[in-house]
Amino acid sequence: MQTNPESNWDSVTRRGFLSRYAGSLGGLALAQLLANESAGASDSVPNAAKLPGGGKAKSVICLFQHGGPSQMDLFDPKPSLQKYHGKPYPGGNLEVHFDKQKGNVLGSPYKFRKHGESGIELCELLPHTAGIVDDITMIRSMKTDSVDHESALRLIHTGRFLAGMPVWGSWVVYGLGSENENLPAYVVLTDPGGLPVDGERNWSSGWLPAVYQGTPFRSGKTPVLDLKTPADVPEQARTNQLKWLESLNRRHLGRHPGNTELEARLKNFETAARMQTAVPELLDFSTENAATRKLYGLDDPATAEYGRRCLLARRLVENGVRFVQLYMKGQPWDTHSNNAESLKGLCATTDRPSAALVHDLKQRGLLDSTIVIWTGEFGRLPISQGTDGRDHNRHAFSMWIAGGGFRRGYTHGSTDDFGYASVQDVVTVHDLHATLLHTLGIDHRALAVPHDGRDTSLTDADVTGAKIVPALLA
Repeated sequence: MQTNPESNWDSVTRRGFLSRYAGSLGGLALAQLLANESAGASDSVPNAAKLPGGGKAKSVICLFQHGGPSQMDLFDPKPSLQKYHGKPYPGGNLEVHFDKQKGNVLGSPYKFRKHGESGIELCELLPHTAGIVDDITMIRSMKTDSVDHESALRLIHTGRFLAGMPVWGSWVVYGLGSENENLPAYVVLTDPGGLPVDGERNWSSGWLPAVYQGTPFRSGKTPVLDLKTPADVPEQARTNQLKWLESLNRRHLGRHPGNTELEARLKNFETAARMQTAVPELLDFSTENAATRKLYGLDDPATAEYGRRCLLARRLVENGVRFVQLYMKGQPWDTHSNNAESLKGLCATTDRPSAALVHDLKQRGLLDSTIVIWTGEFGRLPISQGTDGRDHNRHAFSMWIAGGGFRRGYTHGSTDDFGYASVQDVVTVHDLHATLLHTLGIDHRALAVPHDGRDTSLTDADVTGAKIVPALLA
């Protein structure tokens, strides 16, 4: 005789049930549930907005370039580098990170020319980015405070050097919530070859509830592990288990009315269950036409992998995902040697899909509401490391931003004659954070959470001096 599962309900603990049936419920559901169980999520509805929003932008896509792209070889032309190539650097002291034996000035082997109505100058390795210059803001005067990869990564992601702090994607989702209950509000698109430097800390919610951390989507046919029901579990058995767990959750909540942690757990589980339908639809690129496939380079081995992730990023924001972060394996832009050839290969991989993303968002009417950021953690030096490499540089780097409330066809700031230091209209990492939040309708000072006895925010403006940069705004 079959037994009604609910007749034995009181003798079964919720955590025991999850442990027993983890495989058939799906690893993602279990991970989200138990993460919030241990983190103590305090929100009655996970991913609900904490601030009113109302900015020009609704979503963010960050194409993060680990390693420190060379600004003077890609975005910031410096004739003085060519003039003094192979000669001692004439500009005074330079801060070097690794090679204490300072090399001579290293000119760029690549040509620059102006593009578009804006006349923004770009390296010849970026022909596709050249096609979107009138849609981007080029910032040539970025500055950070660390010359070390890990700490510089933490700074641009969290605004702090310390590990364990919430990243910018977590802050955005905490402030604005989600627009799609079937998908995570914060998605991370990882490289099939491996994780970036600093791994999962790049998308950690730190001491914010775990519901605000990034959810990694792998490239390929299985973006989220263990989301499908195992083949050896009958569909009816899975359905019964889901109903059983929901009943247990509801009963437990009824015994503890007003317990926001329980409400958050229920919401997490429901989202994980709905993802079983939503995620496969997102990965079905058969609905994309031939022109879109060509635009992203999906049939070109050099661009196919990066192109798929850029296309998926578009589909995610199209479906209401708030923050998408795309990474490459390791730190490929860290060109301590073989700088010129390395840049050639990296640009061949990323240029076309990155530009395609901006173009595609624009033609679909999504660029006004989506911010696209292309950046690394710092820049490179104007002198050689070894024979053909460049060392780290915290005093200057370049980045570009498209969409949202940012100006288009605009170049902001400048560096000295050799590209070593930002000297005009300098933008700090903290200024970037403040301005980004502003375009999303968030007051960077108001987006704060009590932690360790004080209100803590992404910008911590009273300490960092973070400020909105009006010149960047449309």
